[in-house]
Amino acid sequence: MDIIRILLSILLPPLGVFLQVGLGAHFWINILLTILGYFPGVIHAIYIIAKK
Repeated sequence: MDIIRILLSILLPPLGVFLQVGLGAHFWINILLTILGYFPGVIHAIYIIAKK
């Protein structure tokens, strides 16, 4: 299941974080990072998925 989340995180980073942690602080941080730059959002999403 983590492989699917990582693939979704590459396409749409907030979706991968949402599937992992829900509507928590990490989700909103990831949306902000994705707006500021796509790659910081992807890095943060993969980090959150790998950490859990």
